[in-house]
Amino acid sequence: QVQFVESGGGLVQPGGSLTLSCVTSGFTMNYRQMNWYRQVPGKERELIATIPISRALKSWSLDSTKGRFTASRDNAKSTVYLHMNNLKPEDTAVYFCSASDIHVWGQGTQVTVSS
Repeated sequence: QVQFVESGGGLVQPGGSLTLSCVTSGFTMNYRQMNWYRQVPGKERELIATIPISRALKSWSLDSTKGRFTASRDNAKSTVYLHMNNLKPEDTAVYFCSASDIHVWGQGTQVTVSS
């Protein structure tokens, strides 16, 4: 059974940092591009970063997060990470991870950026 378990969210002040984790199970993460999404109530889920299978391949990130967010993976731990710095109120959302071509979602983790 494919599962994604996101964690690490919370309430942080503008300019603060958080690191999100997503533990995967039920498939071999090594062979799939991994992705981070976020969703604000009333809006569609938004792709914010891709993590390719190999460092030799190009990753992609949302323009508004470039220079602030870094996505990474640890295949040995079946885990992907999203390191977020200089957080802004507009980053407030529920964050999800996913694997390409696997149509399963976890519960997400809430990130709230507010003073």
